[in-house]
Amino acid sequence: IQSANMLLRKIVRSSVLPFAAQHGMKKDLFPLSRTLSLSLCLKQDKSCEPSEKLDLDEWKKVMKSGLQEEVSETVSEPTELSSLAAARETLEMWRLAGRAVPENISEEQLKTFMECPSKSAKKKYLRYLHLKELHKRNEKRKMDEKRERRLEAQDQASKTDETKKSSFMCVWSSTMDKAYNWRAAQSMIFGQPLVFDMSYEKEMSVREVTNTVSQIVLSESCNRRSVDPFHIHFCNFKEDSLYHREFIKQYREAWGKLLITVTDQCYTEVFPKDKLIYLTADSPKVMKIFDHDKIYIVGSMVDKSIKTGVSLARAKRLGLETAALPLDKYLLWSTGAKNLTLDQMMHILLTLKDTADWEKALEFVPKRKYCGFVNKPVKELKKTLDLINTLKLGKGREEVGKQFAKSYSKKYKLK
Repeated sequence: IQSANMLLRKIVRSSVLPFAAQHGMKKDLFPLSRTLSLSLCLKQDKSCEPSEKLDLDEWKKVMKSGLQEEVSETVSEPTELSSLAAARETLEMWRLAGRAVPENISEEQLKTFMECPSKSAKKKYLRYLHLKELHKRNEKRKMDEKRERRLEAQDQASKTDETKKSSFMCVWSSTMDKAYNWRAAQSMIFGQPLVFDMSYEKEMSVREVTNTVSQIVLSESCNRRSVDPFHIHFCNFKEDSLYHREFIKQYREAWGKLLITVTDQCYTEVFPKDKLIYLTADSPKVMKIFDHDKIYIVGSMVDKSIKTGVSLARAKRLGLETAALPLDKYLLWSTGAKNLTLDQMMHILLTLKDTADWEKALEFVPKRKYCGFVNKPVKELKKTLDLINTLKLGKGREEVGKQFAKSYSKKYKLK
């Protein structure tokens, strides 16, 4: 038996195993050779010891488990990866066949392609991805061309500007900046104070505070370039407040170099109360003339929701005099609230301070809010009112005449 077993092993090693190695069947025949050798050994043991019995069921279970382990070791790639690879090969074949297939496809799109129920659905999905890819490519090409045209235009403009600029213009701009700063420095000593009330942060949202700071920056720039600038005061200004952070974003390094006065005190603590006038659109008192001896207060607030009476209530609580601009007296008001932006208020106050002319000052009111000035010919005002009320409100001519008679004095009536 031992000699037969050894002979069987030699035959397997010399003839069967080389043949299996050439055809990739070595792992499949290895359990068979082991089974044959084991069976011969078992027979030899059985002949020597006939009293021992072999449990064939246990032996089959052991052999099956070993075979399954060897088969599982041969499979290295997951099923999902193999299916994705097969799908990519299918797409490559369709692309070579001339079908509408995208060049770049992600794994999620590939999984969606595999989940399509039919071949026509897969074709439609691939066509959709192909068209989407072409659209993105065209958009990118257009954006690149637009960017190149813009850069070329900027280069041409910079070349023309360089030819136009001269040393005289550079010296002129630097000299004017020095002159503006000198005027602002003089206004801090001799100029009329103008107060911005910075105590409305809690009444506004973050976006409204940002808009307020932007308008104040425009107001400060306009004031610095005027002939006779105001001495601007920021009162009730808190450190590290939302106002403060927005000003630093706007001015950056120039924030500490501004020629203005910033204080956390209230304006009633800095100036006497009898000289303070709070400008608010809700005031019942109308401003008639610009007083150079008074100190005007402007609320630093952008009110998108039109919260009426906030600044008026603050002024009454502090016992201050209030005033409103005479918009109804000089302007034929059309629509909208009578609240103006802070930079518009700065333009109006500067013009009043220099010229004392209300018509020139109120030209900074947006044209969309009024039809014209009241001192125009009566026929022109009547025609404008008639057109507005007829188109917008659908009123008749008689009702328009009644409204015109109520709104204006008797000397402007039509006979």
